[in-house]
Amino acid sequence: MKTILAILFTLIPLFSVRETAPITLYLIGDSTIAEKLATKRPETGWGEKFGMFFDSTVRVANHAKNGRSTKSFLAEGLWAPIMDSLRPGDYVFIQFGHNDQSVEKGERYAPPSLFRANLIRYVTETRSKKVIPVLITPVMRRRFTDQGEFVDMHGEYPDIVRRVARDLDVPFIDLHRKSEALIKAYGVEGSKQLYLWVRPGESENYPEGREDNTHFSPRGAEMMARLVVMGIREADLDLVEHLK
Repeated sequence: MKTILAILFTLIPLFSVRETAPITLYLIGDSTIAEKLATKRPETGWGEKFGMFFDSTVRVANHAKNGRSTKSFLAEGLWAPIMDSLRPGDYVFIQFGHNDQSVEKGERYAPPSLFRANLIRYVTETRSKKVIPVLITPVMRRRFTDQGEFVDMHGEYPDIVRRVARDLDVPFIDLHRKSEALIKAYGVEGSKQLYLWVRPGESENYPEGREDNTHFSPRGAEMMARLVVMGIREADLDLVEHLK
Protein backbone atom coordinates (compact mmCIF):
# COMPACT_ATOMS: atom_id res chain seq x y z
CA MET A 1 0.00 0.00 0.00
CA LYS A 2 2.80 2.41 0.85
CA THR A 3 4.42 1.68 -2.49
CA ILE A 4 1.16 2.29 -4.36
CA LEU A 5 0.57 5.58 -2.53
CA ALA A 6 4.10 6.68 -3.25
CA ILE A 7 3.59 6.05 -6.97
CA LEU A 8 0.26 7.89 -6.98
CA PHE A 9 1.69 10.94 -5.23
CA THR A 10 4.51 10.94 -7.77
CA LEU A 11 2.09 10.87 -10.72
CA ILE A 12 -0.41 13.44 -9.44
CA PRO A 13 1.88 16.45 -10.06
CA LEU A 14 2.54 15.20 -13.59
CA PHE A 15 -1.17 14.99 -14.37
CA SER A 16 -1.75 18.40 -12.83
CA VAL A 17 0.93 19.98 -15.01
CA ARG A 18 -0.56 18.43 -18.17
CA GLU A 19 -4.12 19.46 -17.30
CA THR A 20 -3.16 23.08 -16.70
CA ALA A 21 -0.73 23.37 -19.64
CA PRO A 22 -2.08 25.77 -22.28
CA ILE A 23 -3.49 24.59 -25.57
CA THR A 24 -1.24 25.80 -28.36
CA LEU A 25 -2.76 27.03 -31.62
CA TYR A 26 -0.13 26.83 -34.32
CA LEU A 27 -0.68 29.07 -37.34
CA ILE A 28 1.03 28.17 -40.61
CA GLY A 29 0.62 30.13 -43.80
CA ASP A 30 1.68 33.29 -45.59
CA SER A 31 2.03 37.04 -45.13
CA THR A 32 -1.68 37.60 -44.58
CA ILE A 33 -1.22 35.86 -41.19
CA ALA A 34 2.42 36.54 -40.33
CA GLU A 35 3.90 38.84 -37.73
CA LYS A 36 5.43 41.93 -39.32
CA LEU A 37 8.73 43.72 -38.87
CA ALA A 38 8.69 47.23 -37.42
CA THR A 39 9.88 48.52 -40.80
CA LYS A 40 6.66 47.25 -42.41
CA ARG A 41 4.14 48.80 -40.02
CA PRO A 42 1.26 49.56 -40.09
CA GLU A 43 1.02 46.29 -42.09
CA THR A 44 -0.43 43.62 -39.79
CA GLY A 45 -1.13 39.91 -40.18
CA TRP A 46 -4.41 38.57 -38.83
CA GLY A 47 -2.45 36.06 -36.77
CA GLU A 48 -1.11 38.94 -34.69
CA LYS A 49 -4.65 39.76 -33.55
CA PHE A 50 -5.81 36.19 -33.04
CA GLY A 51 -4.63 35.69 -29.47
CA MET A 52 -6.72 38.55 -28.10
CA PHE A 53 -9.88 36.46 -28.49
CA PHE A 54 -8.77 33.61 -26.19
CA ASP A 55 -8.41 33.21 -22.45
CA SER A 56 -5.15 32.37 -20.68
CA THR A 57 -5.53 28.63 -21.33
CA VAL A 58 -4.68 29.14 -25.01
CA ARG A 59 -1.35 30.17 -26.55
CA VAL A 60 -1.06 31.26 -30.19
CA ALA A 61 2.19 30.28 -31.92
CA ASN A 62 2.30 32.21 -35.18
CA HIS A 63 4.70 30.44 -37.57
CA ALA A 64 3.32 31.96 -40.77
CA LYS A 65 5.94 33.59 -43.00
CA ASN A 66 5.79 36.17 -45.76
CA GLY A 67 5.83 34.74 -49.25
CA ARG A 68 5.42 31.10 -48.30
CA SER A 69 3.31 28.48 -50.01
CA THR A 70 2.49 24.90 -49.09
CA LYS A 71 5.55 23.99 -51.18
CA SER A 72 8.14 26.46 -49.86
CA PHE A 73 7.03 26.08 -46.22
CA LEU A 74 8.01 22.42 -46.50
CA ALA A 75 11.10 22.93 -48.66
CA GLU A 76 12.59 25.51 -46.28
CA GLY A 77 12.22 23.20 -43.29
CA LEU A 78 9.65 25.39 -41.52
CA TRP A 79 7.23 22.53 -40.90
CA ALA A 80 9.57 19.99 -39.30
CA PRO A 81 10.25 21.91 -36.03
CA ILE A 82 6.53 22.54 -35.61
CA MET A 83 5.88 18.82 -35.93
CA ASP A 84 8.46 18.20 -33.22
CA SER A 85 6.67 20.64 -30.90
CA LEU A 86 3.11 19.36 -31.29
CA ARG A 87 1.36 17.81 -28.29
CA PRO A 88 -1.98 16.00 -28.13
CA GLY A 89 -4.78 18.51 -27.77
CA ASP A 90 -3.03 21.27 -29.75
CA TYR A 91 -4.35 22.71 -33.02
CA VAL A 92 -2.74 23.57 -36.35
CA PHE A 93 -4.53 26.23 -38.42
CA ILE A 94 -3.49 25.88 -42.06
CA GLN A 95 -4.04 28.72 -44.57
CA PHE A 96 -2.18 28.78 -47.88
CA GLY A 97 -3.04 29.64 -51.46
CA HIS A 98 -1.85 33.20 -52.13
CA ASN A 99 1.66 32.14 -53.13
CA ASP A 100 0.90 28.63 -54.34
CA GLN A 101 -0.71 30.16 -57.41
CA SER A 102 2.37 32.30 -58.28
CA VAL A 103 3.33 30.57 -61.54
CA GLU A 104 6.12 33.08 -62.19
CA LYS A 105 7.86 32.23 -58.89
CA GLY A 106 9.04 28.65 -59.17
CA GLU A 107 10.19 28.30 -55.57
CA ARG A 108 6.64 29.09 -54.43
CA TYR A 109 4.42 27.74 -57.17
CA ALA A 110 2.44 24.63 -56.35
CA PRO A 111 0.16 23.52 -59.19
CA PRO A 112 -3.29 22.42 -58.07
CA SER A 113 -2.39 18.73 -57.78
CA LEU A 114 0.65 19.50 -55.62
CA PHE A 115 -1.30 22.02 -53.55
CA ARG A 116 -3.83 19.31 -52.75
CA ALA A 117 -1.13 16.76 -51.94
CA ASN A 118 0.63 19.20 -49.63
CA LEU A 119 -2.58 20.02 -47.76
CA ILE A 120 -3.22 16.31 -47.28
CA ARG A 121 0.30 15.91 -45.94
CA TYR A 122 -0.15 18.71 -43.39
CA VAL A 123 -3.44 17.21 -42.24
CA THR A 124 -2.15 13.63 -42.07
CA GLU A 125 1.04 14.50 -40.23
CA THR A 126 -0.81 16.77 -37.80
CA ARG A 127 -3.25 13.98 -36.97
CA SER A 128 -0.39 11.54 -36.48
CA LYS A 129 0.53 13.62 -33.42
CA LYS A 130 -3.04 13.47 -32.07
CA VAL A 131 -3.34 17.16 -32.89
CA ILE A 132 -6.36 18.78 -34.57
CA PRO A 133 -5.83 20.34 -38.03
CA VAL A 134 -8.09 23.18 -39.18
CA LEU A 135 -8.11 24.06 -42.88
CA ILE A 136 -8.72 27.68 -43.88
CA THR A 137 -9.34 28.94 -47.41
CA PRO A 138 -7.09 31.84 -48.54
CA VAL A 139 -8.33 35.25 -47.49
CA MET A 140 -9.54 37.49 -50.31
CA ARG A 141 -7.54 40.20 -51.98
CA ARG A 142 -9.31 43.51 -52.44
CA ARG A 143 -10.14 43.77 -56.14
CA PHE A 144 -12.94 45.71 -57.84
CA THR A 145 -13.60 46.47 -61.51
CA ASP A 146 -14.00 50.06 -62.70
CA GLN A 147 -17.74 49.39 -62.47
CA GLY A 148 -17.43 48.51 -58.77
CA GLU A 149 -17.89 44.77 -59.14
CA PHE A 150 -15.85 42.55 -56.83
CA VAL A 151 -13.31 40.19 -58.44
CA ASP A 152 -12.08 36.91 -56.95
CA MET A 153 -8.38 36.40 -57.76
CA HIS A 154 -7.80 32.93 -56.32
CA GLY A 155 -8.99 30.65 -59.09
CA GLU A 156 -9.44 26.99 -58.14
CA TYR A 157 -7.27 27.02 -55.02
CA PRO A 158 -10.03 27.77 -52.47
CA ASP A 159 -12.14 24.93 -53.86
CA ILE A 160 -9.22 22.55 -53.42
CA VAL A 161 -9.11 23.44 -49.73
CA ARG A 162 -12.86 22.86 -49.48
CA ARG A 163 -12.60 19.46 -51.15
CA VAL A 164 -9.71 18.30 -48.96
CA ALA A 165 -11.64 19.37 -45.87
CA ARG A 166 -14.68 17.42 -47.06
CA ASP A 167 -12.77 14.33 -48.20
CA LEU A 168 -10.72 14.03 -45.02
CA ASP A 169 -13.43 15.29 -42.65
CA VAL A 170 -11.26 18.16 -41.43
CA PRO A 171 -12.60 21.14 -39.45
CA PHE A 172 -12.88 23.96 -41.97
CA ILE A 173 -13.17 27.75 -41.98
CA ASP A 174 -14.13 29.41 -45.25
CA LEU A 175 -12.26 32.68 -44.75
CA HIS A 176 -12.35 33.15 -48.52
CA ARG A 177 -16.10 33.65 -48.59
CA LYS A 178 -16.30 35.37 -45.22
CA SER A 179 -13.72 37.98 -46.21
CA GLU A 180 -15.46 38.48 -49.55
CA ALA A 181 -18.69 39.33 -47.73
CA LEU A 182 -16.81 41.70 -45.42
CA ILE A 183 -15.08 43.53 -48.28
CA LYS A 184 -18.34 43.91 -50.18
CA ALA A 185 -20.06 45.21 -47.05
CA TYR A 186 -17.39 47.91 -46.67
CA GLY A 187 -17.62 48.78 -50.36
CA VAL A 188 -15.10 50.03 -52.90
CA GLU A 189 -13.86 52.98 -50.85
CA GLY A 190 -14.61 51.78 -47.34
CA SER A 191 -12.72 48.52 -47.80
CA LYS A 192 -9.46 50.44 -48.28
CA GLN A 193 -9.31 50.92 -44.51
CA LEU A 194 -9.03 47.13 -44.09
CA TYR A 195 -5.91 46.99 -46.24
CA LEU A 196 -2.53 48.71 -46.33
CA TRP A 197 -3.63 51.93 -47.95
CA VAL A 198 -1.35 54.69 -46.67
CA ARG A 199 -1.35 58.29 -47.87
CA PRO A 200 1.93 60.00 -48.76
CA GLY A 201 3.57 61.40 -45.62
CA GLU A 202 1.30 59.36 -43.34
CA SER A 203 3.88 56.71 -42.43
CA GLU A 204 7.66 56.84 -42.02
CA ASN A 205 7.85 53.38 -43.54
CA TYR A 206 5.98 54.49 -46.67
CA PRO A 207 6.84 58.16 -47.25
CA GLU A 208 5.47 58.00 -50.79
CA GLY A 209 2.33 56.23 -49.62
CA ARG A 210 1.19 52.70 -50.43
CA GLU A 211 -1.84 51.07 -52.05
CA ASP A 212 -1.71 47.38 -51.09
CA ASN A 213 -4.81 45.26 -51.67
CA THR A 214 -3.37 42.04 -50.24
CA HIS A 215 -1.99 42.92 -46.80
CA PHE A 216 -3.94 44.34 -43.89
CA SER A 217 -4.09 47.42 -41.75
CA PRO A 218 -4.39 46.80 -37.99
CA ARG A 219 -8.15 47.21 -38.32
CA GLY A 220 -8.33 44.81 -41.24
CA ALA A 221 -6.20 42.21 -39.46
CA GLU A 222 -8.49 42.32 -36.44
CA MET A 223 -11.59 41.97 -38.60
CA MET A 224 -10.11 38.95 -40.41
CA ALA A 225 -9.19 37.38 -37.07
CA ARG A 226 -12.79 37.92 -35.95
CA LEU A 227 -13.97 36.03 -39.03
CA VAL A 228 -11.72 33.10 -38.12
CA VAL A 229 -13.18 33.15 -34.60
CA MET A 230 -16.65 33.12 -36.17
CA GLY A 231 -15.55 30.05 -38.12
CA ILE A 232 -14.41 28.37 -34.89
CA ARG A 233 -17.90 28.85 -33.47
CA GLU A 234 -19.59 27.59 -36.63
CA ALA A 235 -17.35 24.50 -36.72
CA ASP A 236 -18.23 23.92 -33.04
CA LEU A 237 -14.61 23.27 -32.10
CA ASP A 238 -13.84 22.67 -28.44
CA LEU A 239 -11.91 25.93 -28.60
CA VAL A 240 -15.23 27.73 -28.22
CA GLU A 241 -14.95 27.05 -24.50
CA HIS A 242 -11.73 29.09 -24.41
CA LEU A 243 -12.99 32.19 -26.23
CA LYS A 244 -13.32 35.37 -24.22
